[in-house]
Amino acid sequence: MANVDSFKAKLIGGGARANLFKVIINNPPIGAGLNTELLSFTCKGAQLPASVVAQIDVPFRGRQLKVAGDRTFENWTITAYNEDAQDVRSAFESWMNSINEHVNNVGVKNPSLYQADLIVQQLDRQNSITKEYAIRGAFPVNVSAIDLSYDANDAVEEFTIEFAYQYWESNTTS
Repeated sequence: MANVDSFKAKLIGGGARANLFKVIINNPPIGAGLNTELLSFTCKGAQLPASVVAQIDVPFRGRQLKVAGDRTFENWTITAYNEDAQDVRSAFESWMNSINEHVNNVGVKNPSLYQADLIVQQLDRQNSITKEYAIRGAFPVNVSAIDLSYDANDAVEEFTIEFAYQYWESNTTS
């Protein structure tokens, strides 16, 4: 019989908490100057990554047979607080500039030089990792604008960084 006590018994550990996570962004081989420890502390938000298996509709005698298509991976986004020296933001701007320079419209040709692996970890209340995703071959494609305003009192600036990546692996999938 479904009741509150049986639900509570199934929710072992009190349930996963959205505010218990850690993000680790590795510097790409070209070097972006990213202080990975600083980013881990200033990262305000992230997601556990998504993936989609597309469907292919195959017409057959007036019906649509649905079969599995290719897997795709949506871009992954984090939100970071902007610290006074803007070191984290500057590192992502530098990373993107090495991919495609602002002035000359040139950049690194070999993807293995500008791509890096990213890690997002779900933690429990004892700070133990319960789920870990390794986001493989990632690079930033968008560092968002930061709105400045005289009426934005008592607020720390935030910005988002969007990454394109090849695929992800987790500690529970192969």
